[in-house]
Amino acid sequence: MNKGNFSLGLLATFGLAATTLAQADTTKPGCIALKTVAEVEESFVNERGEQSVRLKAAAKVVPGDQVIWTVTAANVCDKAADRVFIDNPVPNQMTYVADSATEVGAEVLFSLDGARFATPRDLLVKNSDGTARAARPDEYTHIRWNLRNPIAPGQMAVARFRATLK
Repeated sequence: MNKGNFSLGLLATFGLAATTLAQADTTKPGCIALKTVAEVEESFVNERGEQSVRLKAAAKVVPGDQVIWTVTAANVCDKAADRVFIDNPVPNQMTYVADSATEVGAEVLFSLDGARFATPRDLLVKNSDGTARAARPDEYTHIRWNLRNPIAPGQMAVARFRATLK
C-alpha cells in the first residue's frame, strides 16, 4: 500500500466488521445478523440535469476523505429482538465526524475505550492537572446505538456514521 491511498476492503474486513457487536435480549443467540458497508459520496448530474450526490462503494480513500459507515442489523429469527444495541468501533486510522451518527430510533452513546459509554456531555477526559473536560468527537473510539424499539422477525435497523481518514 502506498502512503497516499488506503484500501477500505482490508479496513472493512479487519478493522470494523470483525469487531462490530450487536446484543439482543431474545430466546435464541445469534438472532441479529450484521453487515457493514463503507461508502463515499459521489457527485453526478441527475436525469433532470441537476447536481446530485449518491453513495458508492469506497474502494480507496486518501487522507482527509470522509467515509460513510453503515451497519445493518437484521433479525433472522422468528421472534422480535428486544433491547438491541450495536457497538461499533471507529477504525483506528479514522476520526469520527461530529454529529454524524444517526439517531432515528436509537439513543447514540460514545466511548473513549470501548467499555464505558455515555452521551457526549457526560463523556469526560481527565487533564494532567486533575481537572476534567468534555471529550472531543475526534477522541471517540466507539459508538453504541441503543435501539428504542424491537426489531421484528425479518426486519432490520440501520446505524450510520461518518469518519475521516487521518
